[in-house]
Amino acid sequence: MLATLLSLIMLATLALIAGALALWRRGERKRPALMAVMVAVLLVNLALWTLPDATGSAPVERAG
Repeated sequence: MLATLLSLIMLATLALIAGALALWRRGERKRPALMAVMVAVLLVNLALWTLPDATGSAPVERAG
């Protein structure tokens, strides 16, 4: 279940990047910037779940 959630986070990140680029090309500035902030938050969250800590195990391994 957690692996599915992490995969959906990555897909959402890619969709947000594509959407932000499309809006940026249309001349909008505020919404693409907010989408870029959301991408950064999602990527940091994904990194926190998947990167190993000092003991060498990732939180995703301990949770599942």
